[in-house]
Amino acid sequence: MSHNSFGHLFRVTTWGESHGPAIGCVVDGCPPGIALSEADIQPWLDRRRPGQSKLVTQRQEPDEVRILSGVFEGLTTGTPIALEIANQDQRSRDYGEIAERFRPGHADLAYHLKYGVRDYRGGGRSSARETAMRVAAGAVARKVLGEGVTIRGAMVSLGADGIDRAAWDWEEVGRNDLFCPDPTSVARWTDRLMAIRKAGSSIGAVLEVVADGVPPGLGAPIYGKLDADIAGALMSVNAVKAVEIGEGFAAAALSGEENADEMRMEPDGTVRFLSNHAGGILGGISTGQPVVARFVVKPTSSILSPRRAVDRHGQEVELVTKGRHDPCVGLRAVPVGEAMLACVLADHLLRHRAQNPHAPDRARLPRN
Repeated sequence: MSHNSFGHLFRVTTWGESHGPAIGCVVDGCPPGIALSEADIQPWLDRRRPGQSKLVTQRQEPDEVRILSGVFEGLTTGTPIALEIANQDQRSRDYGEIAERFRPGHADLAYHLKYGVRDYRGGGRSSARETAMRVAAGAVARKVLGEGVTIRGAMVSLGADGIDRAAWDWEEVGRNDLFCPDPTSVARWTDRLMAIRKAGSSIGAVLEVVADGVPPGLGAPIYGKLDADIAGALMSVNAVKAVEIGEGFAAAALSGEENADEMRMEPDGTVRFLSNHAGGILGGISTGQPVVARFVVKPTSSILSPRRAVDRHGQEVELVTKGRHDPCVGLRAVPVGEAMLACVLADHLLRHRAQNPHAPDRARLPRN
């Protein structure tokens, strides 16, 4: 299987399957001399870890990361950083009945048609279990970006039920199991998810990730656009079906006057934007404003309702998916979205520094 890597200067390769002995990744291109330990990575993994509430899969995985290479005496060496997480709570017997059958909505059929073979245990390589290593790599990326860049994410819609943006509170995200920034939505969403879980069904969601402190100049015109790479990174996450930057699809309903982000000058020569419809990116290049992206995750395909399917012998069958599954993928996708944004920004920061080592770190213009 090819294409298990992403990034250019900051490059991440993941490996492993959902029910194999371990999953892991190799982070290549991390500059030397950066303080890094398991303790820097583990808190981000803990936010994604399964089994932490009744609203997510009850698979119990500690997701304890080990650094195998690339760090010496607490500092990165500039060599590949290998990270590993052991799988400890696999229940492969749950998937015995689908060894010959293709689950609707899953990658089973597509993998079989492409490779002629697939690991049916929990989806194998196509399982969301792989995203744990993206989160680990994202922790390394955050260290590359430094403390000046803050990346945060939230779930902004459960199905068609969106938050009240006027009530947005970043502190609230860490106080509930839904990564919800609107305290008025938490109880309503919790009740709905409990009912969905009890019914053995699932629901989709919209997640938003925001990066503050991004310097201007990241990205390149035409084929190296920052927003294109962000969109590609987020689309590579399991179950993601749509990505938008800034206003995204809503921009179609705006006039040119409404959509254009007007500018003023501050006394120190800094450019101040009066709005951020562009999501911090113009012409594929960061402007110094917050980078804002949203992505849509589909309803979890593993549900208890019988679904019509086919098997590998071309027979029509009826299938019920067993096992432990999230009623909403969005509940654990926020840390993954944050990690992918961090990896893209770290990659573009290193590329920018290599080409423009003296570029300003703020949107500043000379004053006459």
